[in-house]
Amino acid sequence: MVTRLIFVRVPDAKMADAERTWKQVCGAKMITVKGCLSEQLLRCNEVRGEYISMATWDSMASIEAYRESRPHKEIREATRGLTNEPVVVKTYEIVP
Repeated sequence: MVTRLIFVRVPDAKMADAERTWKQVCGAKMITVKGCLSEQLLRCNEVRGEYISMATWDSMASIEAYRESRPHKEIREATRGLTNEPVVVKTYEIVP
């Protein structure tokens, strides 16, 4: 299993839009992709507007296939304009 984390900061004025977009578009589309086991949006308690999109995948191969998929392209289109800051994407594996 691999956990993919996307770290993003959203301006106060766009927080409601970001959360709605994640629930209605991002999470909804991502979970339909083969290999996506779970997805969640985490809101930071200490820093207003800071979020982490967390998805658990069965393998890196599934993540790579997702990155080339139509749902991923649709998610990118839906989230354009929500932030002007760089988005950081990292993947993690459980240490045995």
